[in-house]
Amino acid sequence: MNVRSTRGGAEVPLSAAIASGQAPDGGLYLPPPVPPHAGPWGEGLPAHAAAVLRPWFAGDVLAPQLDAIVRESFTFSAPVRWLDDATGLLELFHGPTAAFKDFGARFLAACLQRLTPADERRTVLVATSGDTGAAVAAAFWRRPRCRVVVLYPDGRVSPRQAHQLAAFGDNVTTCRVAGSFDDCQALVKRAFADAHLTARHGLVSANSISLGRLLPQAAYHAHAALAVAARGRSPAHIVVPTGNLGNAFACLLAREAGAPIGDVVLATNRNRVLPDFLRTGHYAPTASLATLANAMDVGAPSNLERLRARWAEPAEAVTADWVDDDAIRATIRATATTYGAFVCPHTACGLAVLQRRRRAGARGTWLVAATAHPAKFETVVEPLVGQPVPVPPPLAELLARPAHAEPLAADLGALRQRLDRLAD
Repeated sequence: MNVRSTRGGAEVPLSAAIASGQAPDGGLYLPPPVPPHAGPWGEGLPAHAAAVLRPWFAGDVLAPQLDAIVRESFTFSAPVRWLDDATGLLELFHGPTAAFKDFGARFLAACLQRLTPADERRTVLVATSGDTGAAVAAAFWRRPRCRVVVLYPDGRVSPRQAHQLAAFGDNVTTCRVAGSFDDCQALVKRAFADAHLTARHGLVSANSISLGRLLPQAAYHAHAALAVAARGRSPAHIVVPTGNLGNAFACLLAREAGAPIGDVVLATNRNRVLPDFLRTGHYAPTASLATLANAMDVGAPSNLERLRARWAEPAEAVTADWVDDDAIRATIRATATTYGAFVCPHTACGLAVLQRRRRAGARGTWLVAATAHPAKFETVVEPLVGQPVPVPPPLAELLARPAHAEPLAADLGALRQRLDRLAD
């Protein structure tokens, strides 16, 4: 299957889009719609992943290896934890860095390993608002012919996120940027827009602008919806906490590809660009605001370009709402008290939005994407629940490592110098 930039231009094979990340015209590659999958879906997450992904990979050089890529990538579960008979948490934090980004990052790494010639080297350049960078670093750590450069906003991620991001070394360089996530993201986009810089360092994206990161995220949404169907409760309505819109857009693609998904609702924090856009039709990017749900502190969501390119009336495909920090705190407390479940601030955004919809009359079976393990945000969660949050073993192992991050100005010249030093 060929894909095209959201801004036009020639079609390219899917594998070429994965290998490059961003389109040369500055747009984002967008796969065409696929015929809805009618089944059978197979059993288990890897089978569901292969079923939902196969139409997009049809005819591509990676198609014969798709099953192997999926088996290599989807080695941990995405279970639904039922809070009550009609409300479930889609737990996406059972991977090596305890966040949903592990699925897409490992899939991308497996693809690029197969697409990189033996005599070439790639540089994976990634901006992160907290979780993406660690997932990408873990997925590419010590892989041959590949270096990773992670940019994160200094002081605007949780302490444990910051430690994770800087705990790899070897072929991973972590830079703490003097600015916001939007500054980091803009820096990555400017780097990819520089043809000489991209060619010199073999730059490739691992943000959700990359189809290699975004497409596999459709798999666990389909998997969860099929689990709901197996309970006789189809369709599954899904609330997706989101900042950059990648995970949410993948959910929409899963529904488009035939997964039994009903309503899709975006949940954001005070960075309400997406809810405001869907309500008014007017896109007004802003400087991002710091909130308790820091991974969603995005004022200019990249994947909105895909949403607008795919649907002439995006509000007909998806709805959105936002909550403030007080609602996040109240939801973390209430979820622990009522259900005995600890949730991270981002998941709390989703639960708060769902509670609001239910009060307005929403019915049916709902899932909330639980995007990260609450132990990554212990300074927020533990005072609210009144007890320690157990740390999962993979996260504990990362936190036990030494960590080092280098300072970097939010300037393309500074980034260019850093990349040149790595190449020498």
